[in-house]
Amino acid sequence: MSSITWTRRAVASKATPLSLAAWRAVEAQHVASTMRLVDGVEEQQLLEEILEANKPPVPAENRKLHYLLFTPFRYPSPHGSRFRAPDDPGVLYGADERRTACAEVGYWRWRFLSDSAGLSQLGSIGPVAHTLFRASIDSKGVDLRQRPFVRDRKLWTDPIIYAHTQAFAKVARDVELGLIRYQSVRDPAAGGCVAVLRTDAFRAGRPTTEQTWFLTVTHEAVTWQRDGEYFEFAATLPTWVR
Repeated sequence: MSSITWTRRAVASKATPLSLAAWRAVEAQHVASTMRLVDGVEEQQLLEEILEANKPPVPAENRKLHYLLFTPFRYPSPHGSRFRAPDDPGVLYGADERRTACAEVGYWRWRFLSDSAGLSQLGSIGPVAHTLFRASIDSKGVDLRQRPFVRDRKLWTDPIIYAHTQAFAKVARDVELGLIRYQSVRDPAAGGCVAVLRTDAFRAGRPTTEQTWFLTVTHEAVTWQRDGEYFEFAATLPTWVR
């Protein structure tokens, strides 16, 4: 069954209220990066204000949200992602478990190292500080791991082609769904993920938990470490090899 058959009516009829908490990993280098360019805290604050003034404005409905929540919806991008075509609004991607969130982000950091000619000569990146945060989400949505959507599992879990998932997300937006649940492709444990399509899906205006982790990327693997905890993913995973 092709994803083209998922009409607005079909998707809307299967939508249900969903409530969950999702983890997301983002690089935490913005303060350190600007500090290297100035001589003190006051100059750094001024530089941050100048940079902020030149960013796209935050819509009024998002101004009460913590920046970690609204940032994915703030910036346009010419590059698509699993549930966002280049001309689509932003999406916040999260995961049920920290491990899964780290696998998803780790894959793209590994791709960055592998695809960048200059960096690939270095052999590694990091360790780089990242923030893992947890957000509470409550909205109408659908779960692609459940019937009837699971019949198209091969389309939803394609590691390279995003045309089907992007087309499905357009239908979900048309019927005003707030989220899509799906299976991680990058996590070898196939953990659960969520694509948040609307900022009003956040139950609270800020993350409920924040943690600092350090990510090291080599051509062979990515490693996340924090206070005796670690996650490691080999670049030989089937959905990582290109």
